[in-house]
Amino acid sequence: MKRTHHNGELRLSDAGKSVTLIGWVAKRRNFGALVFIDLRDREGITQLVFNETMSHLISEVRNEYVLQISGKVVERQDKNPKLPTGDIEVLVEEVTIVNRAKTTPIIIADETDALEDTRLKYRYLDLRRSCLQKNLKLRHQVTLITRNFLSEKGFIEVETPILCKSTPEGARDYLVPSRLYPGEFYALPQSPQIYKQLLMVGGIEKYFQIARCFRDEDLRADRQPEFTQIDIEMSFVEEEDVWNMTEGLMQKIFQSVKGIDLPPFLRLRYDECMERYGSDKPDLRFAMECHNITDIFQSTDFQMFANILAQGGIVQSMVVEQGANRFSRKQLDQLQEYVKVYGAKALAYLKYSDEGVSGSIAKVLSDEEKQTIKETLSVQSGDLVFMIADQKRTAQTALGALRQKLGHELALINENEYKFLWVTNFPMFEYSESEDRYVAAHHPFTAPNEEDVDKLMSDPAHCYSRAYDLVVNGYELLSGSIRIHDQELQEKVFEAIGMSMEEAHNKFGFFLDAFQYGTPPHGGVGIGLERLVMLLAQTDNIRDVVAFPKTASAADLMSEAPSPVYEQQLDELGLAIKKNE
Repeated sequence: MKRTHHNGELRLSDAGKSVTLIGWVAKRRNFGALVFIDLRDREGITQLVFNETMSHLISEVRNEYVLQISGKVVERQDKNPKLPTGDIEVLVEEVTIVNRAKTTPIIIADETDALEDTRLKYRYLDLRRSCLQKNLKLRHQVTLITRNFLSEKGFIEVETPILCKSTPEGARDYLVPSRLYPGEFYALPQSPQIYKQLLMVGGIEKYFQIARCFRDEDLRADRQPEFTQIDIEMSFVEEEDVWNMTEGLMQKIFQSVKGIDLPPFLRLRYDECMERYGSDKPDLRFAMECHNITDIFQSTDFQMFANILAQGGIVQSMVVEQGANRFSRKQLDQLQEYVKVYGAKALAYLKYSDEGVSGSIAKVLSDEEKQTIKETLSVQSGDLVFMIADQKRTAQTALGALRQKLGHELALINENEYKFLWVTNFPMFEYSESEDRYVAAHHPFTAPNEEDVDKLMSDPAHCYSRAYDLVVNGYELLSGSIRIHDQELQEKVFEAIGMSMEEAHNKFGFFLDAFQYGTPPHGGVGIGLERLVMLLAQTDNIRDVVAFPKTASAADLMSEAPSPVYEQQLDELGLAIKKNE
């Protein structure tokens, strides 16, 4: 099939040209002797006009039929300013019905009322919608910019294995049984972490990969079980080298895609980030910071606060400017229930006005405490102060979640703005209640801060790492770290998380062996491609930027995967299905 132009290409300057177009019928309108058809392809829509001598040839044609037409471009009398091709139309002289179509189960238009599950079941039809095609073009553009940028910086693109060894630390692996080695399994990579570090051992120095990754974990709107990572690793570097390279890449992408010149990225240590925003991925498009005001209540008579402080807790606060009259009692009660989801016992509040101070704890605080709160937090008349008294992490996280919720509900966020933040110096370990031990907060190959090496065994709770995240608009865009390159230090870290060297060699033997042959200092990042494209496309659903996504329950409704397999396949693999009782 030949065509002279795409359906989004013709303009008024093309009037008088003879053209051949092909595409899908997006809309048909009958006006007596004339029939108008909007013909759609990947690039857009062109209006076709069939006169009385031609209209009988398309009497059966309806939406999603594939047509090829030839005709002449003319100026439209009733121009459509909403379409790039709205100044012209094509008077059809020849038409061929290339293929017919059943009535589609979904409306193929950007504004569709189809349920998401229906759209995923018929994804091949859903993909005809211009909004999804635009997102896939955007994804292609981002990967192309990335490849060109990194190549110009001396990076080499290297593919790493998809079938690899299972190393169950963190999320669950997807396992692949081996036919040649009955009872043994490959794992699909959660990331190319070990391989990219081995590439540094191998002297590659600068590596990148648009890498497919797999994690068998609970899904959210911004997660998929299989996803793509812009994976980058560099030798002989410090944090600054990695950060500068990454910022350069982000600046190039945002300038090319959005026409935005990004300023240098802000940086905050993890502890300060948690204290000011109650989150390690804060949205900086609005202020409303949190403040620790524990000192105000060191001698308080308010028993609830006194008891919490006696148990080592804190009082975390946040001011909602001119918020004193913005919430009904019912809304405040709902916010009270909201913070309880994050483990907080209660949400206290004070309303400041010219008439005085009111609120849930106004009567139990002294005048001096209320005045000190006002002065410490620079409270103005009409402001609302929220407070949570609890253990440090609970108070910070709960109030941080409330901050994020109110940022959206009070319309404090500029949706067209992008605010980047490096969060640095993450805790080296976090305590797992289920395993009753400290586990690696990032991964066990992350280097500790030099000043904290001596704390690995004696004080793991206060040991910080050379790990960092890049956050934008409340999303974690990437994680990375400077890696351990010294074998003795790596062994200490394994010991700190309760992993014997025998167990470590069983899981990572080939990796640890490589450390004996001159491993260079190295570090890198793994950028979530889907999240990046999702932010650029200004959608909050990661499935909008994936061609064939899974549902929140990790199902492919179109192909009906996962699905049972034949008994013969199981026999070849030496497997049997265990029935749940």
